[in-house]
Amino acid sequence: MKQDTTSPIWFGEPILEALQRRRENTLLQTLDITLTELGPDFLRGTMPVTPTVHQPMGILHGGASVSLAETLGSIGAALVLDMSKQYPAGLEINANHVRSVSSGIVTGTARPLHLGRKTHVWDITICSDQNKVICISRLTVAILDN
Repeated sequence: MKQDTTSPIWFGEPILEALQRRRENTLLQTLDITLTELGPDFLRGTMPVTPTVHQPMGILHGGASVSLAETLGSIGAALVLDMSKQYPAGLEINANHVRSVSSGIVTGTARPLHLGRKTHVWDITICSDQNKVICISRLTVAILDN
C-alpha cells in the first residue's frame, strides 16, 4: 500500500491501513476490493476478476465495476470531510463499460472533479492489469450534516 497525503484535499491524515481494516463484513470483503494507494488527490483500489464477479457470458459484470467505482468515490468523499460534522451519501452514479475483461485484476482510480459544500463529483477510471480502460464512471455525492 502506498500513501502520500501531502495535498490539502484530505481531512486530517487518513491512514490507508486503517481504512482497509474496516472492510470486514462489507461489500468490499465480498468483492475482495483492496484499497491500494492514497495519493495527494486520488484514491486507488483493486478487485480481482474471478467467476464470482462474472456475468453469464464469462466477463466482468458491469455491476461489479460500478460497485468498485462507488466504493472508491464514496470513501474518497468521506476522506475529504470532517466526519464528526458531515457525511457523504451517494446521489447518482453512471458508468460507461468500454472494454470487457474475464480475468486478472482491475484497478480503479477515483479523483474529485468538484468538492463543493453540498455536493462532490468524483471521476473513477477502472483499468485492466494491462492498463486498458475497462470502465469510466462518475459519482455524485450529497454532503449531509450530522
